[in-house]
Amino acid sequence: MVNARLPQGHRVHVVIPPLALDGPVLTIRKFARRVMTLADMQALGSFDGAMRQFLTWAVRARKSVAVSGGTGSGKTTLLNALSCAIPHEERIITIEDSAELRFLEHPHVVRLEARPRNAEGLGEVTIRDLVTNALRMRPDRIVVGECRGAEALDMLQAMNTGHDGSLTTLHANSPEESVARLMTMVRYGADLPVDVIEANIASAIDLVVQTARALDGSRRIAEVVALSYDRERRRCVVEPLFKCGETEACGTWAGAPAWVADLPSRGCAGREEVDAWMRACCSAA
Repeated sequence: MVNARLPQGHRVHVVIPPLALDGPVLTIRKFARRVMTLADMQALGSFDGAMRQFLTWAVRARKSVAVSGGTGSGKTTLLNALSCAIPHEERIITIEDSAELRFLEHPHVVRLEARPRNAEGLGEVTIRDLVTNALRMRPDRIVVGECRGAEALDMLQAMNTGHDGSLTTLHANSPEESVARLMTMVRYGADLPVDVIEANIASAIDLVVQTARALDGSRRIAEVVALSYDRERRRCVVEPLFKCGETEACGTWAGAPAWVADLPSRGCAGREEVDAWMRACCSAA
């Protein structure tokens, strides 16, 4: 079996006998020619204007975001759309197992891709190796296509040492499960106490955005939560901000994180704009 990439960027996976019992199997994941933005995703009904505004503010305010979801739920598409909101004067390092992210308009992007071992078992370069080396490239933000192993420890350390505003994706069915999976992945890299790992997760990741795929194939943002650390209970606390059921059109906001009110003072948004958003989304909450 082999993983490959076509010149156009499409991903190819091939399995041949004896692993494929009924004959060779060829799978091609084809990507659109143009990058889908947050505006495009809003137009397709993945979320409404209020969510688009919130996500744009989160990126501009340099909040670290983890996009969580199942296979085919649109994690990478949303991650790429969030990346489009990063200011053009910032230097971005992207790290992926198989290159999928595209920056067609951003002027300062360094793209890195992991390499599997060869037939002799040599030459492997892991995502963890790339994360470690990316820290030496003076990045303003690090975008990891997917955290799935011990590189989660290096990613959290990078977010906690000046590289705020970084982005990544996780395979998980809920925000709570994403925290548990991060803990497991960190323990692949270091045998640390659970409370220390949870404290690092809470201080490194500001938001977890949960994506979901409906039965009709449509994709949407199902939940948004903020992470914080409870020092008394010594655990990472998941604070719900937004939830959208499968049959809901827009979803419901339970509240807004404290940093939204500080956006005008940081020059990320106007006071009237923020007040209008708060009235529209959080007045009922």
